[in-house]
Amino acid sequence: MRSHGNGTRPEATSEHSEFISAEAKSLYLRVVAAGGSLEVDDPTLDSAKNELAGLGLLVLSQGKPEIASVTDPNRLASQLSSAWQKQALGLLSQAVAVPVAMQELGHAYQSLERPFHPGGSVEHIHGLVEINQRLEALSESVESELLTAQPGGSRRQSLLQLKGTLEDDLSRLQRGVARRIIYHPSARYSAPTRQYVEEMTEAGAEVRTLEEPFTRLFVFDRRIAVIPFQGTTQEAAFISDPAIVGYLLDSFERLWERASPFLGATEVPPEVISRLRGNILRMMTQGLGHRVIARNLGISERTLARHIADFREEYNSETLFQLGWRMALNSPEILYEDADEDGHPEKDV
Repeated sequence: MRSHGNGTRPEATSEHSEFISAEAKSLYLRVVAAGGSLEVDDPTLDSAKNELAGLGLLVLSQGKPEIASVTDPNRLASQLSSAWQKQALGLLSQAVAVPVAMQELGHAYQSLERPFHPGGSVEHIHGLVEINQRLEALSESVESELLTAQPGGSRRQSLLQLKGTLEDDLSRLQRGVARRIIYHPSARYSAPTRQYVEEMTEAGAEVRTLEEPFTRLFVFDRRIAVIPFQGTTQEAAFISDPAIVGYLLDSFERLWERASPFLGATEVPPEVISRLRGNILRMMTQGLGHRVIARNLGISERTLARHIADFREEYNSETLFQLGWRMALNSPEILYEDADEDGHPEKDV
């Protein structure tokens, strides 16, 4: 740190080694070695002398400015420490007061930024940060119902990271907001998600898993829906048009009816596994690649490979072609997405 001028205190710095320059420190030690007072008339030392004088570590004689005397650095350290502590307390008090002071302005800003107008609208929001901010604002203001369809299912987070989300969701349930969530079956294999679901369902939420492809969807109070753009997480549509929201609500209800209840239990119901395996086989026969199948069903490619290995063993098949052929011969009902209770394809009436 360089000279600050007489009577000016230096700013705090995170690098203690830069508080005093090497030249200034060397000059101070020279004066100490000379008995505490020294005539410093070398122009090349003016910068170091002025730096020490600005810090208060050297006192220059009024009659002969080239005569410099040292002062006690411990006294200076104590003075600076006390002053900086007071500054730090002042800044901390300001930091605590800022959110309260800005609360009214923040509410006004949120009201201004809401893009939803009477008569309906669709707004495209770009950027994950902006999307998440909009979703958080809608979640905080939801009054009666929050519906979410979240493909992938498995939350790759620790229990500590989930704590904040869980507390917010439980708070909404306590103030009477109905909550329904749809995951992919992979959520049942995630310990953090199971604990989250268990606490949520105990508080009144409803959670189900669905063994088929579906798109991420949020619906707030049956009047605002949010969907992503296909193939990207960086763009989303915020929709308040009543007709479109109604259509998306109907889509959610259809997904909900086909989904299986999930209470957070460790055991995965046999029917869930059966339907998941059926969808895997059906997609394989449609010629979809492993990566696409895994993404559509919210499972990892390793999990998919394990299921396929089980299929080969079950159908005694060495190749995928043999597997598809023998599957069609032995279990034709799994090739149809809609089947009656006896496993036969449903026919249009």
